[in-house]
Amino acid sequence: MLSIALPKGSLEEQTLLLFSQADLEVKKSSRAYNPTINDPRIGKVKILRPQEIPGFVADGHFDLGISGYDWVMESGADVVEVADMPYAKTGTGVVKMVLAVPEDSDIKSAADIKPGSRISTEFPNTTRAYFEKLGIPVEVHFSYGATEAKVPELMDALVDLTETGSSLRANGLKIVETLLTSTTRLVASPQAWADSEKRRDIEEIRTLLLGVIEARGRVLLSMNVSEARLEDVIAELPAMKRPTVNRLYGSEDLEVTTVVDKAGVNILIPKLKAAGAEDILELAISKIVR
Repeated sequence: MLSIALPKGSLEEQTLLLFSQADLEVKKSSRAYNPTINDPRIGKVKILRPQEIPGFVADGHFDLGISGYDWVMESGADVVEVADMPYAKTGTGVVKMVLAVPEDSDIKSAADIKPGSRISTEFPNTTRAYFEKLGIPVEVHFSYGATEAKVPELMDALVDLTETGSSLRANGLKIVETLLTSTTRLVASPQAWADSEKRRDIEEIRTLLLGVIEARGRVLLSMNVSEARLEDVIAELPAMKRPTVNRLYGSEDLEVTTVVDKAGVNILIPKLKAAGAEDILELAISKIVR
């Protein structure tokens, strides 16, 4: 049976939702850090800070964990990346670790940072390694939060995560370099991955989770169409691959089924009707397993 570490904090709500939609509901008890999942493949669940999870997984305390790629890199943990899962509290789940300096600074890239500059960050290992690679000696100071508030009075620059950069701009800072791009990752311990039984269970869990992520923002469209109008209707369909076409029992008409993005379905349905589609059904999708 697998032991799993799930992230606390900004990723927690969306992680619990993802597991619920994957039919792996996480049930919390009075001991909030020790929930359960009613699944024969999962024996232990813990909710921990995402910063700690890669290290605990690498050390074999957990078989499987969810954390950001930024924390995997910062920790230097020896883990197996099982899946890239782009989800977060808001947006697409893609964040950037960036170098930012005061807006009025003449610095245009990391290469322009002066030797001896003071850099505030929650990612000291990644920051130090980046500037060592550039050959620029800098002072890296660990930040316990409110990193933007320390520049320029206490620090010369910062390295932090951002999705849009709006918070940095609001604090009079500009982005001059991206150190890495991060998404949420499903990671496994090398020991668990090498165990054939545990690896099979991990791959099955991955299939369920990615199936939910793949289905998000998509709907199933089913419609009837006469054979004479089939090509007109298919021409309007932005199918994942090719639409499924079946002949209706006892009729010359055809049923056409495909998956489309929810965002454009309000424009698509009238076009399909105009092209000859009838009895159009729009259905929600819980999973897409490729």
